[in-house]
Amino acid sequence: SSSAIDFLTQDLGIDLSVVAQLGGHSHARTHRGSGKTPPGAAIVTTLLSKLKEFGEERFVLKTAREVTKILTADEGDKAGQVVGVEYRNIGAGDGPAESEIALGPVIFTTGGFAGDTHGLLSKYRPDLAGLPSTNEPRPGAHKLLTNVGAKLIDMDSVQIHPTGFIDPANPGSQLKFLAAEMLRGEGGILLHNGRRFVNELDTREKVSGVIMGLEPLSEAESGGLKQWDVQILLDPGATEAAAGHVGFYVWKGLLKKVKVKDLDEATKETLRQYARVVRGEMKDELGRKAFGHWRLGISTDGTIDDEEEVCIGSITPITHFTMGGVVFDRQAEVLKTELGEEPQRPVGGIWAAGEITGGIHGDNRLGGSSLLECVVFGRIAGQQAAEAVRKS
Repeated sequence: SSSAIDFLTQDLGIDLSVVAQLGGHSHARTHRGSGKTPPGAAIVTTLLSKLKEFGEERFVLKTAREVTKILTADEGDKAGQVVGVEYRNIGAGDGPAESEIALGPVIFTTGGFAGDTHGLLSKYRPDLAGLPSTNEPRPGAHKLLTNVGAKLIDMDSVQIHPTGFIDPANPGSQLKFLAAEMLRGEGGILLHNGRRFVNELDTREKVSGVIMGLEPLSEAESGGLKQWDVQILLDPGATEAAAGHVGFYVWKGLLKKVKVKDLDEATKETLRQYARVVRGEMKDELGRKAFGHWRLGISTDGTIDDEEEVCIGSITPITHFTMGGVVFDRQAEVLKTELGEEPQRPVGGIWAAGEITGGIHGDNRLGGSSLLECVVFGRIAGQQAAEAVRKS
């Protein structure tokens, strides 16, 4: 993974100078930039800019396209191997979209199925029906791969992220913005009825489980979804450390700035007690040991200024990431054999990277590992596909 970081920072010039501790981490290990751009956006925009420098002779980006079929060779030594894709333009207007064909090696990076509520999610995890998601409500692309013989693994392993924002302007929306884990890593706390109730830096699975053990909101309050009444609160120190994210969330109306004097008494008492924990005067009964950049009430006398502003918003657990996907090998080549089955047999002509793949994370994953796998296996897939072209 160190070579992936070197590629991003040294070869592409992406700022990943901040290293933070997120939930479930024993040390700071997750990289991001010091500015306002999230790391995923920084990687994608930088890569696109680099690719466009090659000109249209070598790079063409087509959007609003939907792959409808993976094409394979019918005969000869390469029978069954992938030779291209069939796709259609879904942004072409009201009329039927005509099919087009692109020939050559294929790299599949279509993401997971956490938003496929009535399809793959209901098939493999019907117990999660009704939870909102950070993923758009679209079908998973996994059947395209199984149609050419690819195997799937860990399809019942779906990550529930504990903090998706409930938009006060549209609380019943199925699609939620993620309240990034770094908000808690930089010092943010979670409240229910004004009280902390969980170690905010425990694993996503544990934090989600504690929240979902609380009484959920009524259907009338949650728009028919499964949602919970929990708040995330950031003091001035955490707000400044997470300024890039916080500015966006405030602009979207997901976080609001509130003076301490305007908080309810239960929340004020929680802030006083938490400040004592941060100052080292008492042990956190919930087990939190790292406090990010929290500074409210940590002065010598422990006074909390009523005029200080905190940021607060409502959050709820959401389906966020699917660990399951297509079986692939260390060269990112899609396999038609089960994981661990020998000999491994690739489909041929097709590679995969990112959330469409399975077998990397086990039953759950830590924050930061998703972007990392995209970079590591994305580079490998690109190198292998390019080598296939050179040999053809």
